[in-house]
Amino acid sequence: MKNHGSRSIYQTRLLVHRLGIALSVLAMAIGICFLLWILVTLVLNGASALNLALFIESTPSPGSEGGGLLNAIFGSLMMVFVSTAISTPVGILAGIYLAEYGEESLFAQVTRFVIDIMLSAPSIVIGLFVYAIYVAQAKHFSGWAGSFALALIALPIVVRTTDNMLALVPTALREAAYALGAPRWKVALMIRLRAVKAGVLTGILLAVARTAGETAPLLFTALNNQFFSASMNQPMANLPVVIFQFAMSPYDNWRHLAWGGALLVTFGVLGLNILSRSIFKKEHQG
Repeated sequence: MKNHGSRSIYQTRLLVHRLGIALSVLAMAIGICFLLWILVTLVLNGASALNLALFIESTPSPGSEGGGLLNAIFGSLMMVFVSTAISTPVGILAGIYLAEYGEESLFAQVTRFVIDIMLSAPSIVIGLFVYAIYVAQAKHFSGWAGSFALALIALPIVVRTTDNMLALVPTALREAAYALGAPRWKVALMIRLRAVKAGVLTGILLAVARTAGETAPLLFTALNNQFFSASMNQPMANLPVVIFQFAMSPYDNWRHLAWGGALLVTFGVLGLNILSRSIFKKEHQG
């Protein structure tokens, strides 16, 4: 009787387990189908827009034919580069501070709490924040404002990644460095950070991938510019905003360019994600 009851419980658990696995696989299949549908639609509509003019001509004026996305591509690269140059050193140093003093200092605990809030904050809120403290005071949109907004989005990603990666460093490695007389700051920078450099680089690449496709904060900071401009102190064209505006336009060539820009952003972000995973996997295997 006891064996029969145990067998019944086992069969029930096995049934529940198989049902859970089946539902998980079904959910994954549905998600992959929608993802493939989006990618196929994007490739079919955007591939025809990939030509030389897309990379050497600026966005066309209303009603005109032809044109490209040179100014938008250049503006996006400039703002992502500046935001990365700002967020990377600040984020790494903040992550080191949290890893070293996170359990000892009240300030570090408050900082970690604020970083967690920034991670979950909508990007449009960050855009409005930069608009209020920068654009409204300067009384004009600019590439600098867009870069600062993107840096605020990338910063918490770099901080948390650095903090989490440093926590994986074995305690024995740190104790060996301390035993040799190395100061704490040198252990953090020369020992712990070097041991997890691939993981930190992965976090930086993920932050770049996140900021490369942001639209909402740039609408309130960099806005857009129909013409090519290398000045960061003026409104600057960028791919996400151009895609947003051109996709809703009544002009066929504008919508065509929007598909091409969306394809560039999608595969750029996809490439960064694949690169980051490859670097982390290679370091983990090594």
